[in-house]
Amino acid sequence: MSDRVFVRVGTEEIDPAEVLAFVADPSSGATCLFLGTARDHSAAGPVSGLQYEAWEELAIKRMGEIATEMFDKWELRRAALVHRTGDLKIGDVSVAVAGSASHREEAFEACRHGIERIKEDVPIWKKERLAGGESQWVSGS
Repeated sequence: MSDRVFVRVGTEEIDPAEVLAFVADPSSGATCLFLGTARDHSAAGPVSGLQYEAWEELAIKRMGEIATEMFDKWELRRAALVHRTGDLKIGDVSVAVAGSASHREEAFEACRHGIERIKEDVPIWKKERLAGGESQWVSGS
């Protein structure tokens, strides 16, 4: 299945065009792309940036397992799960989940499952840098 799945965790910027190009498939009638981006606020107040850390080897393994779940539950053609680590500015893409399928329902549901599972079960941690100068780790990121 590796030619149908793209998984990456690292400091490289996420290019949505690269993710979409990977999941493109001529037999698909639907492609769904979810992008998570660094926003300028949180419950703690104004945010100036984010820092992500990961247990990279395990994160890649778990994201591969999530891709397998996506293929097992929906008739996907291709899938991509990518997460960035390191320092991110406001507006930077932190995570991308994409899938292509024959129909939109399968693509949407598979991508929703993918991002929710990444948030639940992948060892990636987020630290918010608040505008006031302090920082805080955020759970469920």
